[in-house]
Amino acid sequence: MRSIWNGAISFGLVSIPIKLVNATESHSISFRQIHLSDGGRIRYRKVCELDGEEVATAEIGKGYEEADGSIIPITDEDLAQLPIATAKTIEIVSFVPADEIDPLQMDAAYYLAANGPTAAKPYTLLREALKRSRKVAIAKYALRGRERLGMLRVVDDVIAMHGLLWPDEIRVPEGVAPEGKVSVREAELDLADALMATLGEVEMDSLTDEYREAVEAMVSAKSEGAFEPPAAAEVEPAGGKVIDLMAALEKSVSAAKASRGEAGPEAEVTPIRRKSAAAAPKAVGGKKSTAATKKTAASGTKKTASAKSTSAKSTAGGSTATKSTATKSAATKSTTKSTAKSASKSASAKKTAAATKKAAPRKRASA
Repeated sequence: MRSIWNGAISFGLVSIPIKLVNATESHSISFRQIHLSDGGRIRYRKVCELDGEEVATAEIGKGYEEADGSIIPITDEDLAQLPIATAKTIEIVSFVPADEIDPLQMDAAYYLAANGPTAAKPYTLLREALKRSRKVAIAKYALRGRERLGMLRVVDDVIAMHGLLWPDEIRVPEGVAPEGKVSVREAELDLADALMATLGEVEMDSLTDEYREAVEAMVSAKSEGAFEPPAAAEVEPAGGKVIDLMAALEKSVSAAKASRGEAGPEAEVTPIRRKSAAAAPKAVGGKKSTAATKKTAASGTKKTASAKSTSAKSTAGGSTATKSTATKSAATKSTTKSTAKSASKSASAKKTAAATKKAAPRKRASA
């Protein structure tokens, strides 16, 4: 890889010669401007606004525009004479935990390559020190005419440097958050957690730029004269649509499970509850309502059949029951009379026995 800057890392009294190499590259497809009538390429020409003549690159310099529109010429020699200690040095100023760096500050990324055999030892020393401390190094460096802030960390066996924005370059997010008080229910949070768990993790290497691939396929097809425009996708306008958040979350969980091949019960859609319909009965799906109706009808049929059966039995056995009742009643009366006669005879026998006992002593006395 081609280096874009040569210098050294200043690590205390240790100096490590390094080369700066781009760690990222853009794969976005660029287009040229053409003349629609004949397909000729449109090029930009640098023309001086004072004399109207085209100017070569070697004759173009830098200038700073004042508020009133006047231009102050600035040469490369002027910039080179400025006292910038980091002109050829990446100066480490501190070591901090990685989680103290705000991701909003992240800018371009570079690899730092050891420049020559003498750099191998101190380069490895710094790399292993960063690994063991589990910290990152904050440094200053100058690149493309300005001083910048950077963060050094270890990637595999290489020291990488991320350009950082200066703290005053991060804008305060005023007026960005939703206005007014917004409440989120626990049930909604639970569904959001379920969706996050269902989506799970992803291998970053598996992510691709599908739009770029589609553009490349279109260009290839056009060059071969076999391009057929795809059907236009329907895009719903964003904003202004009231959604049921619970229903959207439930559908999202179901869709995520289906895409991952996980079987499970379909999520039930919760209808939006409005204040005006607070006293109204809860809406029920068509299938459930039909099933309930069938169950109710079946229950009514069974009750009717049961009532008819009971009535028939009662009618058929009415005369028999009456005869049986009359017989039982006659038997009861006969038993009652017999019992009364027996009781009367028993009482008469007791009275006769008592009278005999009383008469016996009198007879002995007279004798």
